Amino acid sequence: MSDKDVIELGRKIAFYRQRRGWSQRELASAVERSEAWVSQVERGVRQVQHLKVLQRLAVQLDVPLARLAPTAPEVAAEQRPPDAVPLRLLLSANYALRAVLGTQPAHDLEVLQADTDQVWTLAHESRYRELVSLLETLLPRLEAAAGSSGQSEVFAMLARSYHACAAALAKLQQFDAAWVAADRAISDAGRSGDPLLMAEGAFRLTLVFQGARQFDQAEHTIATASAALKGMVEQGVPEALSVYGALQLQHAVVAARTERPDEARHYLSCAQEVATRLGEDRNDYHTEFGPTNVALHEVAVAVDLGDAGEAIRRASSIDASRLSPERQGRLLIDVARAWTQRRNVERALAALEDAEQVSPEQVYNHRIVRTILGDLLRMEPDSAPAIQDFARRANITV
Repeated sequence: MSDKDVIELGRKIAFYRQRRGWSQRELASAVERSEAWVSQVERGVRQVQHLKVLQRLAVQLDVPLARLAPTAPEVAAEQRPPDAVPLRLLLSANYALRAVLGTQPAHDLEVLQADTDQVWTLAHESRYRELVSLLETLLPRLEAAAGSSGQSEVFAMLARSYHACAAALAKLQQFDAAWVAADRAISDAGRSGDPLLMAEGAFRLTLVFQGARQFDQAEHTIATASAALKGMVEQGVPEALSVYGALQLQHAVVAARTERPDEARHYLSCAQEVATRLGEDRNDYHTEFGPTNVALHEVAVAVDLGDAGEAIRRASSIDASRLSPERQGRLLIDVARAWTQRRNVERALAALEDAEQVSPEQVYNHRIVRTILGDLLRMEPDSAPAIQDFARRANITV
């Protein structure tokens, strides 16, 4: 590793440590090294000699190993959540082939539409088990209807169903499978003739790429989709404004997570301008875009930038009751992250418990929640019983 690489690694370790609200002493304890060792590594005067130590740093700082050291091998993938397995299997089934080769019964389009709408209700409420159960029956019926009728509205339903599948898989951190689902959704959206449904697919892909820490791909997807939508945005088409605004919010998140605070605030400002043009909270193409969702992302960006005080201040003035349980739960998780950065164990745990009430399956399956619980336990061992009780309910080992 060159001197330049050593200095850059130290800078990254210091950044991610501060973002988590840890002192050098706390990080040293977590990776079984001395405080002086951490200080020397962060100042770039000492090299991390062993891969296992670098891996331990990545785990404790909750960043991929490749993010700390691009030339190092990736950390082994985490075990898949139980709810993710059947969703992944859905993508492996040959429903389209069966539709082409088999004799298809008549399909009631109104029933198919109602079930497609219900899929998104379940996705927004993070009710993954019910979502899987419905998709297992809906996708074969939609593929069969598409194969026999070729109607654009059926392809639109297929696209929306795969969008929901991609959204759920991304929430479960199954980003490879989520990419497959999003790609199928975009393909079916193209066959439906609805350009905004295709743009929604780009929005879903940005979430997948972000979760997988492929920020360059997320940013490229956002930029190209935003450029394509410019004409409809200038015309003031409300649905296009919603999708475009949602993309700007994701651009802000990407900028924050790649240490570009000025750009993050710029894209938040762009999204706010679009929300002002809309004048209300909407759910066009299941983006839930509007002034309230912009406010939620201001909280998330503040936490990602390590500004816990700003995140807490902004969150205190938000009424998210009009948004889905999934969005409400995510806001509370971000509030828990902020209180963790402020080292307030009691309030961080309270925020997680509030999130649990609103969106339990999302909380139980979210990687960030597992990280928060581990942080809280290290900060205040005396609170271990309450933290362990929560972890047991969530089936999380800390």
